[in-house]
Amino acid sequence: MKKFTIFAFSMLAVLFLFTPEVYAASSDGEAISGLALGAGLGIGLAAAGGAIGQGKTMDAALNAIGRNPGAAGQIQTPMIIGLALIESLVIYALAITFLLQSKI
Repeated sequence: MKKFTIFAFSMLAVLFLFTPEVYAASSDGEAISGLALGAGLGIGLAAAGGAIGQGKTMDAALNAIGRNPGAAGQIQTPMIIGLALIESLVIYALAITFLLQSKI
């Protein structure tokens, strides 16, 4: 099932990347470009990936603290730095999405 999901997302990404225009009419009658769909898909995937990464980080840190409560202070600081770096990647994706929307 996991391989199918990866394959399906890959094919969807290829579809959006190589489709120059999607023929859905906007309110003023113009075709919506593939950049609009790519921007929306990009921020959605970035947010989902960031959430998965943060969940795995928290799971590993809390399991480590549960096994050795005395090391909580040594685990907490790198965990928070890692969470901040994961979140910064999602913010970069948001910035790229805004740049793509300005080209639409």
